[in-house]
Amino acid sequence: MVDRVHVRFRVPVALLGSGTAGMLVAVQSRINGGLSQQIGSGYLAALASFGSGLLLVGLVLLFTPKARRGMGLLTAEVRAGRYPVWGLLGGTCGAFFVLTQGLVASVIGLALFTVGIVAGQVLGGLLMDRIGLGPGGRVDPSLPRVTGTILAVVAVAISVAGGLGGAGSPWLVVVPLVAGIGMSWQSAVNGLVRAAAQSAIASTFVNFVVGTAVLAVAAAVSVATQGWPENWPSEPWFYVGGVIGVIFIAVAAILVRLTGVLLLSMSNVAGQLIASVLLEAGLPLAGGVTVAMAVGTAVALAAVVIASLPGRGSRA
Repeated sequence: MVDRVHVRFRVPVALLGSGTAGMLVAVQSRINGGLSQQIGSGYLAALASFGSGLLLVGLVLLFTPKARRGMGLLTAEVRAGRYPVWGLLGGTCGAFFVLTQGLVASVIGLALFTVGIVAGQVLGGLLMDRIGLGPGGRVDPSLPRVTGTILAVVAVAISVAGGLGGAGSPWLVVVPLVAGIGMSWQSAVNGLVRAAAQSAIASTFVNFVVGTAVLAVAAAVSVATQGWPENWPSEPWFYVGGVIGVIFIAVAAILVRLTGVLLLSMSNVAGQLIASVLLEAGLPLAGGVTVAMAVGTAVALAAVVIASLPGRGSRA
């Protein structure tokens, strides 16, 4: 009886945890966008965020025997050819996402940025589940999932249409849309890394090593061409984005097997949407929340709810 109750509530609890992590992602976007505005460099802001996350998860790995064993298992799997090298590259998409936080969120605002991320995650989640990339296997599309995906795209169109009066910058929402698709791929392959390493900490560490390496190259080019920022903010909260990233990636790697990539993305973006509107209304990055953005956010949230309804496609 206890086991049946446990199984019954396992997925709802996982979705709640993912939604909470999504709210933290919106906070991270606000932090990294603000840091980019302060120092005038989205590249260095992204590197600071990812680099601090790498430092934190590296320390955790150092003092966690199971995580160190996990790195050994993963290394053995890769060397034996049982795990593909491309499956270690989820951090590249994480790096791109954090980079867009600094370069794009500070221009179009947190609410519109998050709606773009939502549409990308929904589209990407549907695709990743359909091809069976995640550790939970293939999940065929269902009517609620397809309907939710279409609504997510409509939400982007509504949000963008309401902001076309100014300089065309809302079209930059295409960038977070692509980043959102990448985040779905990242969640899927990080789940595979966790399964191979049998450790969420090891999976998160690999993600941050790859992402930090990519961002270090981009930041080096930026400094070489534009110079080093003169003023860095003294407020400590500008530098906790990496900590939030560690929490998000670890939670996603743990929960993706229980929920599937699409439902994980859906619950995650629900949290992102709610938090982003509140943050953009109270601490705006670019003009605050417009009526169109509010309507688009509501439609995107409805897309999350509809795609999460019973009647999911069968697992293969």
